[in-house]
Amino acid sequence: MGAPVTIALDAMGGDHGPKVVIPAAAMASVRRPELRFLVVGDAARVEPELEAHPALAAKTEFVHTDVAVAMDAKPSQALRKGRWKSSMWLALEAVRDGRADAAVSAGNTGALMAMAKFCLRTISGIDRPAIAAIWPTIESECIVLDVGANVGADSRQLVEFAVMGAAMARALFGLDRPSIGLLNIGVEEVKGVDEIKKAAAVLKEAPLPLRYHGFVEGDDVGAGKVDVVVTDGFTGNIALKTAEGTAKQIGEYLRAAMGRSLLARIGALLAQGAFRALKEKMDPRQLNGGIFLGLNGIVVKSHGGTDATGFASAVDLAYDMASNGVVKNLAQDIAGFDHKLEFEGAA
Repeated sequence: MGAPVTIALDAMGGDHGPKVVIPAAAMASVRRPELRFLVVGDAARVEPELEAHPALAAKTEFVHTDVAVAMDAKPSQALRKGRWKSSMWLALEAVRDGRADAAVSAGNTGALMAMAKFCLRTISGIDRPAIAAIWPTIESECIVLDVGANVGADSRQLVEFAVMGAAMARALFGLDRPSIGLLNIGVEEVKGVDEIKKAAAVLKEAPLPLRYHGFVEGDDVGAGKVDVVVTDGFTGNIALKTAEGTAKQIGEYLRAAMGRSLLARIGALLAQGAFRALKEKMDPRQLNGGIFLGLNGIVVKSHGGTDATGFASAVDLAYDMASNGVVKNLAQDIAGFDHKLEFEGAA
């Protein structure tokens, strides 16, 4: 058993609130007995769920608040009205004050990012935080960022995303020099907008703690060509949602094909082990959770509509990030290499 890790949970976030968050915490606690929790939410809704999981309740500190950030609230509105009192803010505050090692919320993404930036601040040398997601590949897994925090990104921000993604890959995958690819419309150096070309020039020449692979296309992501795929949040979010939709589409195709005839149903029965493995590999709940990289603290955003299995995966991700000291290592990387990112010459 490792050192205790405390995760602050926004119990009121997401579509289902405590009915998903508490069972998910119980699942994660069984897998990682060293986990401790600080749960924030409305006592009337949270305490009955905790009573159903006495083993979890024994290792949980509960903080009551009846204020929750609405899923459709504008970030500025949520920051103004939900600061200091909401379950989302109090979970982030626990990380800031050192009472928790990470925070997990399934709440409003824009509100969570706005509050996290205000509460935790960005690491010195980081212009903008990014949301990083773990992506299944043919080889194993890769990291893709940004998947939604920034609509656009200039060359410096793309390089910062690369450094942040590399730090995450070293922590989660145990890689010394992770390979980095810039998502582009082609692998040729002449393709792409100017900001991507400028970022490529810097990554190619600067002595950074990573291995620059070059440009990658959309089909290279799932092929596992690189350990970290870097893009802006607009493109990254579209790619993420497209991949999730495609996985569901393939699942529906298979389900329809397997029930088309008696022979097909017999074949499906004989191959059920293989289909079960495929379903698990394509299940987005297994890799649920986007990490906000670039902040002075660990914040994981769970999908708002996920179930307990998916939210537990987000808790697992928070645990892995906290136990591997990603924030400390990232701050050291940025401090050590920021002065070497000479964008004027690269431009």
